[in-house]
Amino acid sequence: MPTLVQPLLPEPRGPISLSVIDLLTERAPHHHLSRVVTSLVDADPYGLDVQLTLYLCYELHYRGFADVDAGWEWNAGLLHLRGRLEELFLNAVRADVGEIEDGATAAAELDQLCVEPVDGAGPSYYLRDEGSWEQMREYFAHRSLYHLKEGDPHAWTIPRLTGQAKASFVAVEFDEFGGGKGARLHQQLFADLMAAADLDSSYLRYLPDVPAESLIVVNLMSLFGLHRRLRGSSVGHFAATEVTSPPGSRRMAQALERLGAPAPCRDFYLEHVEADAVHEQVVRTDVVGDLVAREPQLDRDVVFGIRAFAVVEDRLADHLMTCWREGRSSLRNPLD
Repeated sequence: MPTLVQPLLPEPRGPISLSVIDLLTERAPHHHLSRVVTSLVDADPYGLDVQLTLYLCYELHYRGFADVDAGWEWNAGLLHLRGRLEELFLNAVRADVGEIEDGATAAAELDQLCVEPVDGAGPSYYLRDEGSWEQMREYFAHRSLYHLKEGDPHAWTIPRLTGQAKASFVAVEFDEFGGGKGARLHQQLFADLMAAADLDSSYLRYLPDVPAESLIVVNLMSLFGLHRRLRGSSVGHFAATEVTSPPGSRRMAQALERLGAPAPCRDFYLEHVEADAVHEQVVRTDVVGDLVAREPQLDRDVVFGIRAFAVVEDRLADHLMTCWREGRSSLRNPLD
């Protein structure tokens, strides 16, 4: 099944996404500035309308959409709206992260992140111990919005780094991109996983079906990666992703073993257990350590990125566990 095609535009989920989707069906103006007229009064920064609109705007920097004029990518009017939405979103995340205490450092934050709780909870624990195959397939659908572009959001950070931090960041991303082998791209491995799980592996196929919580996870990466001023937060998010991946992936591999899942499903997570265990040390010492040594003013930004990662991941985890404990689908449109 093809994974490199441009996706179709989804249906709007409110007045903000409606205004943008209507705009994207037209040809982008090239010789004049035309602002996107839509009200953000009472807009929920974590709501589906805002998050879908942000996802659409960000996707123009990735693969775009079928039959959408590529000129929209850098349209000033659309970028102005995106900026207003980003401010709304980032303010909400900052409020949830809270005040970063004096003396907080990226090194201490990563040390704390490496300590696994004795009695852990959340989707990977639940799926390992008691989750069903259908719940596992739902989890794949949620995560497809990131894993089918795995590595891409963080890659925006590379030009903003220098020295050892840059070299080591690229080394980790090289593994994410399959070490030069297309069949080993983590994006491709996840597409193989989805096909083996009898899911559609087409890029963004499940965009219309996931809740806002799934969009928030990916939008935060794009927001951090696309802004140079947020490069420290992007590195923090990247570090948190790599540090938490091995134990989480190990639990997922155990869950898939318990469920008798096809080999490509297990292979994706086993790849992350092995590769990301090495990445963890590289990221801690050579990426974060070198960045903070060169630009000490970014230390608190790295801390923010780590904590923001936890905020959005916890929102998705809470949504999944609430739905599954209540015996209902975690998707807006249940799988066939």
